[in-house]
Amino acid sequence: MTPEETPKQRYDRELIELLNEVRVGLPGVQVLFAFLLAVPFSSGFDQLTRLERDAYYVALITTTLASAFMIATSSFHRLRWRVESKEHIVKLGNALTIVGFFFLAVAMVAAVLTVTSFLFGSGAGIAAAIGIGLVFLVLWYGLAFGAWLRGPRHPG
Repeated sequence: MTPEETPKQRYDRELIELLNEVRVGLPGVQVLFAFLLAVPFSSGFDQLTRLERDAYYVALITTTLASAFMIATSSFHRLRWRVESKEHIVKLGNALTIVGFFFLAVAMVAAVLTVTSFLFGSGAGIAAAIGIGLVFLVLWYGLAFGAWLRGPRHPG
């Protein structure tokens, strides 16, 4: 918060920032969800192994959950915009978005496991899923957690 910025202005700005960040993730969720909805109707789906079907189902369910959590802030804001304080909406939206991004990461890892396992075998699929999972863990959560461990910084 800048010295000239009131708490109301700060929460207005933070809500706009939060909704813009959700807009970054939602197209990925939507594309993945569309792909996952089409897969069972393709000719090769019946050739999937048990591991590939399980990974596919995890990807489908977690993509759905990612959508629900990431869209929840907008829905809550629309339904309660004259009732709830912006501070409450921003704090709730932040938590919902973090959970939504977690489900998106799980969905993407499961989708990689499904496709890689189908193309190259379960060993390659598991290795790719672990590698991709570590990338998400470090980039999406590890960097922020490391910064948190180093201590507070100036907001802004």
